[in-house]
Amino acid sequence: MDKLSHIVLPVPPETQLYTSTSSAVIQKTVVPRNRDQHGNFLQSQFLKAWGESKDSQLAIVGGRDGVYLEFVSDPDAELLTKSLEDMRSKKVRLLNVRKIKNASDQWVTFATVYVSNQKRNYFVKKLEEYLSQNTDKGYPKHQDLVASISDIKSALLVESFWTDMGAPKPGSNKEWVEVWLRGGTDEDARVFDNLLAQLELKVRKGAIKFPERTVKVVFADSADLEKLTQASDVIAEYRLAKTTTALFMDMVSKEQVGWVDDLLDRIDQPQTPVSSVCILDTGVNNGHPLLQPFLSDEDCQSVDPAWGSHDHCHHGTLMAGTALYGDLTPVLESGDAVYVSHILESVKILPRDGKNEPDLWGYITAQGVSRAEIQAPERKRSYCMAVTATDTRDRGRPSSWSAQVDQLAAMWDEQRLFIISGGNSLQTMSVTEAAQHYPELQITESIHDPAQSWNALTVGAITNLVDIVDPNLSSYQPVAKANTLSPFSTTSSTWEENKWPIKPELVLEGGNLAIDSSGFASECDDLSILSTSYRPDSQGFFYPFNMTSAATAELARMAATVRAAYPSYWEETVRALLVHSASWPEQLKKQFMSADKKSEYKNLLKVCGYGVPSLDRALYSARNSLTLIAQAELQPYDKKPGGGMHTRDMHLYDLPWPVEVLQSLPDEVQVKMKVTLSYFIEPGPGEIGWKDRYRYASHTLRFDINNPGESKGEFVKRINKAAREQDELLPSTQSASEHWVLGSTARDRGSIHSDTWVGTSAQLAASNLISVMPKIGWWRERSQLGCWNRKTRYSLVVSIETEDTRVDVYTPIVTKLKLPVEVEIQT
Repeated sequence: MDKLSHIVLPVPPETQLYTSTSSAVIQKTVVPRNRDQHGNFLQSQFLKAWGESKDSQLAIVGGRDGVYLEFVSDPDAELLTKSLEDMRSKKVRLLNVRKIKNASDQWVTFATVYVSNQKRNYFVKKLEEYLSQNTDKGYPKHQDLVASISDIKSALLVESFWTDMGAPKPGSNKEWVEVWLRGGTDEDARVFDNLLAQLELKVRKGAIKFPERTVKVVFADSADLEKLTQASDVIAEYRLAKTTTALFMDMVSKEQVGWVDDLLDRIDQPQTPVSSVCILDTGVNNGHPLLQPFLSDEDCQSVDPAWGSHDHCHHGTLMAGTALYGDLTPVLESGDAVYVSHILESVKILPRDGKNEPDLWGYITAQGVSRAEIQAPERKRSYCMAVTATDTRDRGRPSSWSAQVDQLAAMWDEQRLFIISGGNSLQTMSVTEAAQHYPELQITESIHDPAQSWNALTVGAITNLVDIVDPNLSSYQPVAKANTLSPFSTTSSTWEENKWPIKPELVLEGGNLAIDSSGFASECDDLSILSTSYRPDSQGFFYPFNMTSAATAELARMAATVRAAYPSYWEETVRALLVHSASWPEQLKKQFMSADKKSEYKNLLKVCGYGVPSLDRALYSARNSLTLIAQAELQPYDKKPGGGMHTRDMHLYDLPWPVEVLQSLPDEVQVKMKVTLSYFIEPGPGEIGWKDRYRYASHTLRFDINNPGESKGEFVKRINKAAREQDELLPSTQSASEHWVLGSTARDRGSIHSDTWVGTSAQLAASNLISVMPKIGWWRERSQLGCWNRKTRYSLVVSIETEDTRVDVYTPIVTKLKLPVEVEIQT
């Protein structure tokens, strides 16, 4: 991906008086073929590949009963992979599909297919019919499939099965490799275990089973994998097994020292850092060598000096390690330089006995913020807090604590970004309960106070940790599958419909649980990330870390990195970019959605918000995927000349789309536009109905976009009553609701709104107007408080994306705005 800076719109929006009233799928054409020449060529290639594959088979008991073939597409052309499989007999199976760039920077599709000996004629017959028979319309039979195939080869090499594009395949040294087997039955696993015994290959106990897949972990080099391929007919793919936290936890302290020293030698940091993460927790022990360069003694403080600033229970130091490095496991393993863009601050808000009265938590949080800002008043920081209440009685309703967080974030002299843990399911249930009733209990377990804060970014947990290698847990299986909800997460599913914000907004790695056949569950090092120990002298340098605390610290790291890259961005903008960068993994969508409908997405939002953020997408634009940013102030309300209050300003943006580029794309090409609007509200807490004049939010904002074919005048009149003449009816033009993935009903909650528009490139070229307008809030409804003339800051982030990396939408916009042509960022 290109790494280009985002574009801040240099022109302010048009202000008017206001009165209220998907992955782009690019179809690739199949290369035209000479029927006889192409058909005969593929016939000869098929026979050659079949013979080579048969000759390569190892003579072994229970060996292969078929061959592996590899089908290849032309560069940048479609391969009709769905037609390479015979689902009726299950003896012609598509095993894996890989897309690899060739030397000319073109994508070539490779499909590995298993064909049993009994089904040898499956493709032979299709090729013969292609050469000799026509359809009723006069086309060669099977033309779409055969014409999409450029070549057929025998799949003899490990490359035909290596799908882990993020890691190199093993060479002559043995490594732990995930072997993915087609089929998910116990018999498949038993037969494969027998084969491993015959080949004398070391294997981890147990297996992970998915629909139509079973995964084993084998200790093998490249030659071993080739033997497996030649001997077994159930191989589907190979991936490098994940190194888990247990590797480092099993080391004695003397061994860990070498890893720490190696990492310290690879760290690069700015001389004058402008970004910080302030951790409000149990204190941090900054004597740890991995923390010392980034956390000074002066920046270690406590709300009550009598408590001391040291970490008394390990939690704060774990937060610190993750807020600096993320998961230490891949960082330690890598030999690459590690750039840490920010520093840390610590304010201890928990005494050793933990007996702060509940009604003081908002005050204590404010005191922690105050101490950090008095110590370093000019520093740009994000606040990270994974301390939450143990009960869930609020169910979205603001509390004194959450309202204080909202107030701290929205103070008019100093806006602040808070990143807060959603709380853990284990705070109200046992490990075994959480595992046995997953994910139903997690869905009904509410976000914990103060994470219902409107202005804070609330963090839930997902997990991709599913590999259990501890021999003591050989009979255990992970509770959650890869890229699904973590067993530790909490949600807002039980909150009152359409009343409270979307929580959590984002989900990140929070670890997994292990469960055995009897239903007994346990936490384990393998299913946790790795962070810094609070007692390196006696406990070792590393310690496992999980739950929503780990996820919260990781998001704080992302926020600090974005702030360091763009120090002029507002807190609202950093928040918007993190949400804007997020997406839902397909496995997570399948876990909680039964159909691709707005109502299903609405339910998904309650469980995992906008999904998993991407630091790269938050930091960078690309040639085919650009991000525009607007930071502006708007006055939502004003007094009427004759008395009373009314809405006042609406902002209108005419987006500088690359119209010529978009209109030059084929009609069927679809593009995505994502819009995120972020602002902070001033809280009006109190259990008094949360509506009418007692609304919790001081104000709310909304965005809208003109429908393709809707002129500027028609758009403004549709959304703005003030723009219509007296007695003029609402225009007949419609909103662009059918283009939005979520729709206004789902997204218009809380104080950050994000949605994706999907349409053709021509439709996007004609959809270039975005409005930002106010809705009702207590600033207007409670005019006696004297806030009716206040202004609000907001950030609007808009991106467009096409999957075709050859389409440059970035340069035309930079040229149109007369900005310097961006040079790709080197990282």
